[in-house]
Amino acid sequence: MLLVNWRPFFRLLAGLILALVLPRFCIAEEARTVQPWGLEALMAELGRVQHSKARFVERKYLKILTKPLELTGTLEYRAPDRLERHTLTPQRESFVVEGDRVVLENAQGRRRTLQLQDNTVLWAFVESIRSTLSGDAGMLNRFYAVMLEGDLAKWRLSLTPKELRMRSFISVIQIGGSGSKVDSVEIQETQGDRSVMTVHEDGS
Repeated sequence: MLLVNWRPFFRLLAGLILALVLPRFCIAEEARTVQPWGLEALMAELGRVQHSKARFVERKYLKILTKPLELTGTLEYRAPDRLERHTLTPQRESFVVEGDRVVLENAQGRRRTLQLQDNTVLWAFVESIRSTLSGDAGMLNRFYAVMLEGDLAKWRLSLTPKELRMRSFISVIQIGGSGSKVDSVEIQETQGDRSVMTVHEDGS
């Protein structure tokens, strides 16, 4: 069994959850079957997009710092399973996932490749994104206890990890939005730190 020290990767991995906040575009302007509001309806709405790109601002509130650490960069999603997070400031880093493979690159250009199914915590992080974007509520429920509040105009999705090792890092992930657009994601860590990301549509 491969043993991995997850704490060094957590800051970067947590940010990937924020791919969920990619603004939604390329949604067909066609008649949609009306269905009762709930998790299934939200997943269907979020899963319509085939490609999204955005700029992000993330603030990390850490107990060891007197003011939040701010990161900026870009996020991109391509259906069904490719996600990219490129941090530009305060230093360049990247996180790219496609299929079962994750490639991490640090500011010095060093790369590390991981396989999702060999790393349960990483797999849970990635599936929280992909299962939401693809509308796969079944997979989302495999890794999280899911609670939805509000309505289509203003909703909040709370994800509480089920996997024991992930619960040692994360208390809850709260995602807020309206319609098919997610506009905020807050990640609460078990040790008291938290991160909040906002996303701005890339006009390119």
